[in-house]
Amino acid sequence: MLPFTGPMAAAVTPSRPDTYQMDLAACLEVIDFLCRSQVRAIALFGATGEFPHFSVEDRVRLAHMAIKRSRVPVIVNATHSCFEESRSIIDHAASNGAGGVLLQPPSYFRYAAPEIRQYFVDMIEEFEGRIPILLYNLPFFNNAIPAPVACELLGSGQAAGIKDSSGDLAYFGELLRVRQTAEFPLIVGNDNVFVEARRRGADGVISGCAAAVPELLVNLDRAIVEGNELKVADLALLLDEFIQHIERFPGPLGIRECLSTRGLKMGARAIPFAPETERKAAELREWFQGWLPEMLAKAK
Repeated sequence: MLPFTGPMAAAVTPSRPDTYQMDLAACLEVIDFLCRSQVRAIALFGATGEFPHFSVEDRVRLAHMAIKRSRVPVIVNATHSCFEESRSIIDHAASNGAGGVLLQPPSYFRYAAPEIRQYFVDMIEEFEGRIPILLYNLPFFNNAIPAPVACELLGSGQAAGIKDSSGDLAYFGELLRVRQTAEFPLIVGNDNVFVEARRRGADGVISGCAAAVPELLVNLDRAIVEGNELKVADLALLLDEFIQHIERFPGPLGIRECLSTRGLKMGARAIPFAPETERKAAELREWFQGWLPEMLAKAK
């Protein structure tokens, strides 16, 4: 069994102040912040890390530095539109001590189940014994991994585990059925269903919300494991409130605003905000400043 259980954070990728280029120093400050929060692992370049904006060279450069800096395992998302580029990222991650890699189907174009299956089979066979490859199902932004394909790869032991970010509890139920006869980390990646999925048997979460409020996810996970239902109820309400506020923004942009309020450098945005979105961002920062002390007081 991989050591990827419990609360894990999907890190953001800060940029420089005046241009959307990766700010390596600010990225390492994010790594330090997450390590202090006692998350079990850190995932780089997932959806929260906005991986489509960065070159392969930038992605492997940050992965190299983050693996050296982090006090917890680092998981590297190797998703790309091209097999060769994903292979390059995985090779680098394996050579530099990453704990594992996440891999979606190739991005952008729509592929059918046979191509998706073959893609994973070929990649897993090539890196067998070098690094664990976890399936990464994120149908909101990319091709879904069809449930029969995921179940076959997990049930046969070819895939090392899965991060299911679909938020689809029926799909999650299919994965749970496979887990009755095969051992693999079953990780949820959608914060909206985290509490329900963890109660039903998920091993942990790779959470975008944990990028900004890791204390909340760490203590909510602990309360679920300990069966402290009163605390689960209190912290789940706080998580729902946080999600409602950040979901007013595309992708992780709300999370970045909250991290900026916590004093971390986020830098330039990939696209400029419209005036009305700037107003919403100011409202979010004001709300978050008042909400954060309450959350920290309860998440202990």
